[in-house]
Amino acid sequence: MTALAAIAGIGATPFTKDSGRSELALAAEAVRAALADAGLAPGDVDGMVTFTMDTSPEIAVARATGIGELAFFSRVHYGGGAACATVQQAALAVTAGVADVVVCYRAFNERSGRRFGAGVRGREPSAEGVALGWGLPFGLITPASWAAVHARRYLHMYGLTTEVFGHVAVTDRRYAARNPAAYFHGRPLTLAEHAASRWIAEPLRLLDCCQETDGGQALVVTSLERARALRRPPVVIAAAAQGAARGQEQMTGFYEGDLGGLPETGVVARRLWRDSGLGPADIDVAVLYDHFTPYVLMQLEEFGFCGRGEGGGLVASGTLPINTHGGQLGEAYLHGMNGIAEAVRQVRGTSVNQVPGAGRVLVTAGSGVPTSGLILAASG
Repeated sequence: MTALAAIAGIGATPFTKDSGRSELALAAEAVRAALADAGLAPGDVDGMVTFTMDTSPEIAVARATGIGELAFFSRVHYGGGAACATVQQAALAVTAGVADVVVCYRAFNERSGRRFGAGVRGREPSAEGVALGWGLPFGLITPASWAAVHARRYLHMYGLTTEVFGHVAVTDRRYAARNPAAYFHGRPLTLAEHAASRWIAEPLRLLDCCQETDGGQALVVTSLERARALRRPPVVIAAAAQGAARGQEQMTGFYEGDLGGLPETGVVARRLWRDSGLGPADIDVAVLYDHFTPYVLMQLEEFGFCGRGEGGGLVASGTLPINTHGGQLGEAYLHGMNGIAEAVRQVRGTSVNQVPGAGRVLVTAGSGVPTSGLILAASG
């Protein structure tokens, strides 16, 4: 994808554990905030993109925010794997001339309402359910239990201990402690505290698992030309990609050739590097989807920032700024959309944990599922 589209606005609700409001109200607030940030009015919007899991339809959010006619609307599947793909869909629509201004949004009461961490419950029969069914009789019923299988294999393959996972949790919480919007603002973490937290599904502890959050996040995508005339400096979508591996499943791909890696992330990585002409050495900040700490290490390895089994050492070294908002472990779990917003802030130079000279930021979406990624850059 060529750099013809840009993110012109970002907006979010407060991140809480009990919003006391409907998911539609959260979505509408986030959308209005993103439009205000861009200096646009609801009437300027003619496209909307969200997740298949979102309970607030595009037309409902349009009515609630005063958006008029829509020329484009789209949804992306696979939970957190959809985050960066919503921006890709918007950029494709803008670049193709299908829409002029597209809002991407995600809103849920994931703590006070439905809790994804509770696992599989009373689903309608589906082909996806068949794949889940191979593990359910053996107690693999929650996302943490599915991730634990991969985590155990990763540790075994490289002769590592769970301390490597702790480096991710400590790094995220260090940034979250300085972020007023983060749930764990003012509350950093030590390796000892990580190691003392209770088991959820060995080898994953409580502090290896992302939190549950009520809230909403929205982004505004338009053409680079139009974005340059708006309120904020445009953040260029330098590359965007989706990826699903051969034989892909959702979190339960236990029969893949490499349980210690993330082949779907590898698909995204190859396409992002190819389309952007960049490589790991060109990235100033990495915002990596951190629903579970082991997947951050595997993503670093798939993108070529380090060798296999070396992700923990890279995180511990601090040489690559990672999840400067605190991630989903420290700031909020918004299915990765808040990570895209942090990437925008880094490029704009407005992050509370600003990396000096950050001009190129890698963003990833959920791993273990068909996924997506972005490289965002300054307009130059």
